[in-house]
Amino acid sequence: MTATPGANPTIVLVGHGMVGQRFLEALAERGLTATHRVVVLCEEPRPAYDRVQLTSYFSGKTPEDLSMTDMAFIEEHGIELRVGDPAITVDREVRKVTARSGEVFDYDVLVLATGSYPFVPPVPNKDAEGCFVYRTIEDLLAIEAYAKSKATTGAVVGGGLLGLEAAGALKGLGVDAHIVEFAPRLMPVQVDEGGGAALLRTIEDMGLSVHTGVGTQEIVVGEDGAVTGMKLSDGSELATDMVVFSAGVRPRDQLARDCGLTVGERGGITVDEQCRTVSDPHVFAIGECALAADGRVYGLVAPGYEQAETAAATIAADEAAFTGADLSTKLKLLGVDVASFGDAHGTAEDCLDVVYSDSRAGLYKKLVIGRDGTLLGGILVGDAEAYGTLKAFTGSVPPVSPESLVLPAGAGAPAQLGPTALPDDAIICSCNNVTKGTIRGAVTDHQCTTVPEVKKCTKAGTTCGSCVKVLGQLVNAELEASGVEVDKGLCGCFSQTREELYEIVLALRINTYQELLDRHGREGARGGDGCEICKPAVGSIIASLAPTIGASGYVLDGEQAALQDTNDHFLANLQKNGSYSVVPRIPGGEIAPEKLIVIGEIARDFGLYTKITGGQRIDMFGARVEQLPLIWARLVDAGFESGHAYGKALRTVKSCVGQTWCRYGVQDSVRMAIDLELRYRGLRSPHKLKSAVSGCQRECAEAQSKDFGVIATANGWNLYVGGNGGATPRHADLLAQDLSDAELVRLIDRFLMFYIRTADRLERTSTWLERIPGGLDHVRDVVVHDSLGICDELEKLMADHVAHYRDEWSETINDPEKLARFVSFVNAPDTPDPVVAFVPERDQMKPDLPLLSIGMRPADVLEGSAQR
Repeated sequence: MTATPGANPTIVLVGHGMVGQRFLEALAERGLTATHRVVVLCEEPRPAYDRVQLTSYFSGKTPEDLSMTDMAFIEEHGIELRVGDPAITVDREVRKVTARSGEVFDYDVLVLATGSYPFVPPVPNKDAEGCFVYRTIEDLLAIEAYAKSKATTGAVVGGGLLGLEAAGALKGLGVDAHIVEFAPRLMPVQVDEGGGAALLRTIEDMGLSVHTGVGTQEIVVGEDGAVTGMKLSDGSELATDMVVFSAGVRPRDQLARDCGLTVGERGGITVDEQCRTVSDPHVFAIGECALAADGRVYGLVAPGYEQAETAAATIAADEAAFTGADLSTKLKLLGVDVASFGDAHGTAEDCLDVVYSDSRAGLYKKLVIGRDGTLLGGILVGDAEAYGTLKAFTGSVPPVSPESLVLPAGAGAPAQLGPTALPDDAIICSCNNVTKGTIRGAVTDHQCTTVPEVKKCTKAGTTCGSCVKVLGQLVNAELEASGVEVDKGLCGCFSQTREELYEIVLALRINTYQELLDRHGREGARGGDGCEICKPAVGSIIASLAPTIGASGYVLDGEQAALQDTNDHFLANLQKNGSYSVVPRIPGGEIAPEKLIVIGEIARDFGLYTKITGGQRIDMFGARVEQLPLIWARLVDAGFESGHAYGKALRTVKSCVGQTWCRYGVQDSVRMAIDLELRYRGLRSPHKLKSAVSGCQRECAEAQSKDFGVIATANGWNLYVGGNGGATPRHADLLAQDLSDAELVRLIDRFLMFYIRTADRLERTSTWLERIPGGLDHVRDVVVHDSLGICDELEKLMADHVAHYRDEWSETINDPEKLARFVSFVNAPDTPDPVVAFVPERDQMKPDLPLLSIGMRPADVLEGSAQR
């Protein structure tokens, strides 16, 4: 069958990935969809989706969540989208494309966006059962099914971006994962030897096995033809049940070759600066299938977007050219930030390196500097917070010394370079090639006043999202420079900040959310129900001040219960399948054998999965909501209490064994950790709080990565504050040294209450310490030297908390009214949630995720559910 074109000229797009979708959007923006017939031939069974975020499928996102195609857009612009129907031949002489379905389409303009295909090394048995590639959603579905049914060990061939993501996916599926990389380090394109070493240590600490400097020689198969192992180039053999090839990609240019278009020696459809093929002016090529005019095939999405814009502009008879692109990239691999920008490997003549490396923390930062001080590029591993600012300064001389740009907070005097320091031509969003000047123009010329409005206007921050933080800073800075008052209110219900609401609650002794909303909320919010931002934030403020303002400190009392997030609402942590985890407090990590036995018996009797946490506690997973009070009752009878793992409160105070057992210890760190944990247990705060006490300078408890950490000295204790070991690591700062026990406790009391008083909603101490005017010096003046004259009040607030502490689990199991909430369905209290089910794994159990995929998702709101 031949499709007869209408009167309008026809544009045929072959391929509908991320770049293809951007091309369609560019056509629409230029009005070409109104003047042309647009046909899209898509090979995959689904329209364009976010391949950059592909691995998030294993974190709970569905294929629908990953979709980048708004079908309303497709229909509005009359685009003929044919999924699962790829082009199989092109006849350039008569300008016709034949699809797999047999339909033939005449074209005036043909755009090839066929992308790339995974490179599979030509090793024996590479197509055996159990061998996969990692490229599409269908690949992921196949890997998931095989891993759950036939594999306990998996090997990934390739240690680049997708290889590490594939290994993380296998690990998440419960498969012991190995990474085999032929180069001497992981991610050899993005990072150098130092960055690779930092990345290697961090990834091995996660339980993945890494084999660098070796290649795959052969896939070993069993009698049934399925994978049983791999032979490596060093002569060793690796036992594995499945192999995932992620050894790079190659341009998908076979369709172009078949129709006689010129391709590069190493692949890629040769195009000029307008992305028009050098062989045929009626044919364009964009994305990973194109060999650009600068002789490079670009494998990143940002250059592909630029090519899509260039091709659309050329078709519209506008001037445009693609002469090359920025290869800077910021990634989060297995939870580790990795970024490189500019001349990351220092290939420029006479360039110099400025390097900061902390192997213990998994940090590596390198800046490449020219002889004249120009920032040429850099590599960041473990902490890429400064990526947006550093990338924007590339090619210019930063206004501060290079050393101050790589030193982490707490290790010196890092430079605080705000948005105003960036030049207007600085690229803020490399994915969409948006400059600071364009963002400023969106505010001043297009009257955008919020980040979402600027994103819609400029496309900045709409792809990988790594620039959104800098984007927000720029928007606020430009608004303030224009004389516009920036609304810094907590939410749409309150014009005040969290700090201001805290002061109002404390000064006026307001002890209910409704009273605060009715008296001090925005006019339109008064008398209403509030929102999901301010309710838990105000609930936390009231809970932290409860004894002082005459409120109940029990978060499930009265109105307080309605203010809590899901975790606090059930005093336990909600897990991905709708079950909960239970974490009893184990102060200082010290526990008697009898209590260990109790935990084991409870886990056995209720069929719970058990795991030792990084905070020296034992986590029990898989409890149904109706089982929680029964589990708590047994724990409370044995002398346990809530560990507050579910709340924005103190979690743990870790410790080493100290001088009692260790020959290096100089103080009793366990005793101090227990004292501190029992003092601050249940203290509600803007974000979770973690602490540790080390018995000597060897720092085995890792106190310098905590919100407040204590290290023993021969003369007493050193107190460190503002540390963080999470997604954005930060070394804690030394606040005071050689303190006695009483001095230490007094300063921690003051520090915590000052933080609770002045921090923003969901702001960790590390971020707060960097944001608060004056930083560490100001906090030291207030907490140590009482410069504001409020230390007596801070100490009294803490004393009130300590004196009125009550265990939330014990309070709940002794209150029949509160127990009534712990059911899956309020209209069927004896019916357990049918979606919460488990399957065995390694002598324990894990969630039955296939059941979830065919049943109801636990996050859905169910009629009659107690989780509404």
